[in-house]
Amino acid sequence: MHPASTRKTAHGLRPRAGALCGFAPLVLAVLATLALPRGPARAEESSAAALPAITVTGTAERPATDADMPASVESVTREQFGNWNVVNSEDTLKYLPNLDVRKRFIGDQNSIIAVRGTSNTQSARGLVYADGLLLSNLLGNSYSFPPRWSMVFPDDIERVDVAYGPFSALYPGNAMGSTVLITTRMPARFEARANVKAFTQHFDLFGVDRDFEGHEASATIGDRIGRLSYLLGVNRLKSTSQPMQFATLAQSNKAATAAATPVSGAYFYDNQTEQRTAVLGVSGEGIKHTTQDQFKLRLQYELASELQAGASVAYWRERSTSDTSTFLEDENGNPVYSGKVAIDGREYDIPAAALAASQGESDNWLYGLSLKTTRAGGWNAEVNASAFEVTHSVGRQANAGGSSDGPGTITYGDGTGWKTFDLKASYTPQAQSGLRAHRLALGYHFDHYFTNSGTFDTANWRGGDSGALKNAFEGKTSTQALYVQDGWQFLPRWKLVYGLRYEDWRAYAGGQASAAARLAYPAAAQRHASPKASLSFDVSDDLTLRASIGRAYRFPTVGELFQGQISGSSIVNNNPGLQPEDDLGKELSAEWWHWNGVFRFSLFQDDVRDAIFRQTDTTVIPNVTNFQNIDKVRSRGAELGYQGRDVGMEGLDLTASVAYTQSKILANASNPESVGKYFYRIPLWRAKLLATYRFGERASASAGVRYSGRQYNTLNNADTNPNVYGGTSTYTVADLKFTYRPDRRSELSVGVDNLFDERYFVYHPYPGRTLYVQAAFRM
Repeated sequence: MHPASTRKTAHGLRPRAGALCGFAPLVLAVLATLALPRGPARAEESSAAALPAITVTGTAERPATDADMPASVESVTREQFGNWNVVNSEDTLKYLPNLDVRKRFIGDQNSIIAVRGTSNTQSARGLVYADGLLLSNLLGNSYSFPPRWSMVFPDDIERVDVAYGPFSALYPGNAMGSTVLITTRMPARFEARANVKAFTQHFDLFGVDRDFEGHEASATIGDRIGRLSYLLGVNRLKSTSQPMQFATLAQSNKAATAAATPVSGAYFYDNQTEQRTAVLGVSGEGIKHTTQDQFKLRLQYELASELQAGASVAYWRERSTSDTSTFLEDENGNPVYSGKVAIDGREYDIPAAALAASQGESDNWLYGLSLKTTRAGGWNAEVNASAFEVTHSVGRQANAGGSSDGPGTITYGDGTGWKTFDLKASYTPQAQSGLRAHRLALGYHFDHYFTNSGTFDTANWRGGDSGALKNAFEGKTSTQALYVQDGWQFLPRWKLVYGLRYEDWRAYAGGQASAAARLAYPAAAQRHASPKASLSFDVSDDLTLRASIGRAYRFPTVGELFQGQISGSSIVNNNPGLQPEDDLGKELSAEWWHWNGVFRFSLFQDDVRDAIFRQTDTTVIPNVTNFQNIDKVRSRGAELGYQGRDVGMEGLDLTASVAYTQSKILANASNPESVGKYFYRIPLWRAKLLATYRFGERASASAGVRYSGRQYNTLNNADTNPNVYGGTSTYTVADLKFTYRPDRRSELSVGVDNLFDERYFVYHPYPGRTLYVQAAFRM
């Protein structure tokens, strides 16, 4: 990273790899034609011009990507997040403005992005790409469908760019929250790297008071041999979480009867709705032990001076167990897990499954192929295809707590995944073209999502074979899209970026089954066009103003439509009649390069009609809880951010941001009580401050603070006691890290997150003070 200059510059975004499928002969012919040499091109120019335009405002250096992205973009480079406590890839986002990641513990696979008016359970409102490969799991829309972060090693990430809002025609309507573009590095010469980390936290809450530990090790090797570059890496993470959930029951008003077993050991607290509540033990996900293994191979080959092919394969495996425990003991000291019990003279009936344990295993593959031209100017073309496959997925759940090998259920998720195909063409005018030249991008997109899951009874939940079918579901969606976008600098200081995306979406082959019945769903289809426009004005060489507007349609996922179960002759949980979310996004922003960095101020508003959310329809009897369309949700707010290098003194880098977001339900026919209330889990305020000081080339130290304000865990805002288990806390956490480099090939560091051991909750308890040690070696 270099200090900011006094004038803005723009550089091309390095092309990203990805894809898996055969290419039609016509496509190959077009690519070959475009690749024909038309004069010499500098190496630094050849990596430009094939991808969407992006204005990067998140680093203290000048934008590292093209300048036509019609939205605010924040970025972080390897040099920056190397000074943070980073174990998983999503940790690289932790200091970006008005953005949080729902990461409950190290190795959490439910890490969902929350940004602006998108909550941390709306996973389908965000896109995550790594070198052009889609990591977003758009099979559903909840914490159970996070991006597949584990397909990327943190040590291989070169930079991360995050675009806010639905303003680019080059991305589908799922970008209405944010689009995360991860760029990994490729070696220019032989290299080998190794990295080991260890971490520990002390956690105390209710009946748990102990340490939870883990470690991670990774190694990569790569080289460039003639026209071929390769990077091969492996990674292993072992981690134990703090308790994720506790079994609770509202304080009973029933006097204990003779049938109730007297017990001791329960804890009591006032829950998020200020109701007196008994805590019985660690339940649900419990204390989660996870082992994750990763393998990744990436190849690039220069077929000609302006024609590049790429291939990627990544494998991720997880094995996990969720331990539960009871706090309750009878008069003889025996643990009690279920049944009628007496606590302080009151009777409680504990369900058999309240403290049941579980375990799971999963094997996942991501494949990609790409072929693209890399001319510095004129026309370029790119073909990408990718496939994500869940080749093995088994979840086992006990029926009752305290049983080591009793009956339970097995859920199989094999045969689930997605495929994508993209054909892009872009035109970049030659440098001598001057004003009124157009930068054009157009293309075709196809995706196919499919899911197939079945749950069966088993006599032995830990290792038994499957028995009778309990329930199953399946379904598919596909989308075809055409898009075009033009960047037109029609006056010296004025630029118009405008585009249109047309999408044809279909859902089909959906169905539910139980042991006694099978119900099929009718197919559904929607077609929509999404216009976008952005007008920017360079007030001076250091100040740019931009106004953007865009419409986006976020189509229902397979899970929202089809994932559920049959109860009698009715289907619960899912909703095959869902309409797509319809968002009209607006943004006004100013970017000012000053004080060795860049300031960004943005005003934004999203008006979403038919927002898809899991809620209770209170207008029917009995009430129905499933995914439903909320008539209108409005989110508006403001963001102020700054990133600078050598601020006030040489060696001091600063990152700071503050954001206000007001997200409210304006119309909701299915739940009138929620109208006028704040939307689910959108904090009113977010603020972050990070300072890094570089002691020459040998050492650096960083200190950061992250703040999240008031938010609600219910649509009717009934959670008036938020800073407890089950609530959503206001919290402030501080982080530190010190890094020392004995020589150019080695690095040692120590760090701490949540320095003051604040106990805070986003329903689940979040980690306590966590200590890190790390050693890295390279050659």
